[in-house]
Amino acid sequence: MSPLRRSARLWSGVVTAALALSLAGAGQASAADVNNAKNAGYESGLSNWTCSAGSGTTVSSPVHGGAAALKATPAGQDNAQCTQSVAVKPNSTYTLSAWVQGGYTYLGVTGTGTTDVSTWTPDSASWKQLSTTFTTGGSTTSVTVYTHGWYGQAAYFADDLSVFGPDGGGGGDPAPTIPAAPAGLAVSGTTSSSVSLAWNAVSNATGYNVYQGGTKVSSVTGASATVTGLAASTSYSFQVTATNSAGESTKSATVTGTTTATGGGGGGTLPKHAVTGYWQNFNNGATVQRISAVQSQYDIIAVSFADATGTPGGVTFNLDSAGLGGYTVDQFKADIKAKQAAGKKVIISIGGQNGTVSINDSTSATNFANSVYSLMQTYGFDGVDIDLENGLNATYMSQALRSLSSKAGSSLIITMAPQTIDMQSTSNSYFQTALNIKDILTVVNMQYYNSGSMLGCDGKVYSQGSVDFLTALACIQLQGGLAPSQVGLGLPASTSGAGSGYVSPTIVNNALDCLAKGTNCGSFKPSKTYPDLRGAMTWSTNWDASAGNAWSNSVGAHVHALP
Repeated sequence: MSPLRRSARLWSGVVTAALALSLAGAGQASAADVNNAKNAGYESGLSNWTCSAGSGTTVSSPVHGGAAALKATPAGQDNAQCTQSVAVKPNSTYTLSAWVQGGYTYLGVTGTGTTDVSTWTPDSASWKQLSTTFTTGGSTTSVTVYTHGWYGQAAYFADDLSVFGPDGGGGGDPAPTIPAAPAGLAVSGTTSSSVSLAWNAVSNATGYNVYQGGTKVSSVTGASATVTGLAASTSYSFQVTATNSAGESTKSATVTGTTTATGGGGGGTLPKHAVTGYWQNFNNGATVQRISAVQSQYDIIAVSFADATGTPGGVTFNLDSAGLGGYTVDQFKADIKAKQAAGKKVIISIGGQNGTVSINDSTSATNFANSVYSLMQTYGFDGVDIDLENGLNATYMSQALRSLSSKAGSSLIITMAPQTIDMQSTSNSYFQTALNIKDILTVVNMQYYNSGSMLGCDGKVYSQGSVDFLTALACIQLQGGLAPSQVGLGLPASTSGAGSGYVSPTIVNNALDCLAKGTNCGSFKPSKTYPDLRGAMTWSTNWDASAGNAWSNSVGAHVHALP
């Protein structure tokens, strides 16, 4: 199936789910309500569950609660659907919920006798709760609940599924008990106006409340939160509680977070409007370059890529001298110094399409910071680019980058290159990381290519290849908490630079004008202008050179001429 047809089916499912939810009943749970699903935590393997085409299995990690969870892997034309028939009462309202992680995941119910409903989420690097409600018909005594993924997408995980409502008589898992207080509460990041918190998940919790100075300030479903609207250089105390349908736990231990001084963004001395280009440390058919040959329009040169080591979180760099025509390490270092003398920044990029670096705990975060700082000292890099395309852990990546910042100082450059799906919501791990380190972050250059259709900040769906796709998606970041100086537009330098999503430099320039000046917009026009917009990025300087530097000559000059 083509990506276009998949995208159409995906959004059709979203619309269907939204309509179904609007029609579903909204009855209140009673004290006698129970979880009618059997083996809801997959502790007994796949007992009571049926998964299509052998797509499902149980795993011991990751799990949301207990010792097991479902892992289901789509393949070919199979979407890895796992189902269970659940006994219910007629004319009754139920809440269907589950904790999910991994690739695209759907949760739904059929056979209700009224309106069947479903809900879904795009890929998630951490556990996230899906929830919806349904009402049974006058003669309905059983329904079929299901989870499934999406064609060609990554495996999904599910755990702690619940069909909560009147006892259908089929026998289910025990009714929930009040959860324990969360442990491990810690400050994971600060800015001049926010404090980010993280804690250990509680097995039977469905949500958490966050308290600031004893007053509840937010409710979340995952084991992390960011409290915003705080004063600079001020200390605040925080506690969290765990909740489910049975009630709320006692408060956790108290932690104190102190906001940073007013000001934001790392990056040392950069022009107000900057152009970033990725330099290829390999030969893939594009023009082979030395750093010295990179076009002068590029203000930040991201060396692609670092390599993972055998140490969790650790990275190293191996110059591909043979592939680059005998380019030596000494020449490479000298060229970096020459670019820096000309006012440019040269950074090391981590990840890429085949990146395998994982920072999932404090140890790997420390290893990452130490190894990147070592590369900065060895080669003279000005900072780091995060281009992990297989997901990241916001808590520990934030910890790693803050540790690196403490070593490198205020001149550190930190850039990020998330995919479009990563920045659709502030709840996504990439977006969370960017907000967690806002005070030391230089720029986020989202990749507006190799993408399906996405939502803009106005709630409409846009397809890649247009001014509107660039501006309406950039608007999400600008309205979601990033400073305009921390937002850039990432596009391929030529049709060879990406599988899809190339647009002419004219479209890139029009999008920059629309965001910065309110001119040359498409059908979408932002509610305000952002004259401090940072600029643009391209993959890659090599593909740009192959096309006669047409991209940098046009977009680079345009960026530097912005007001």
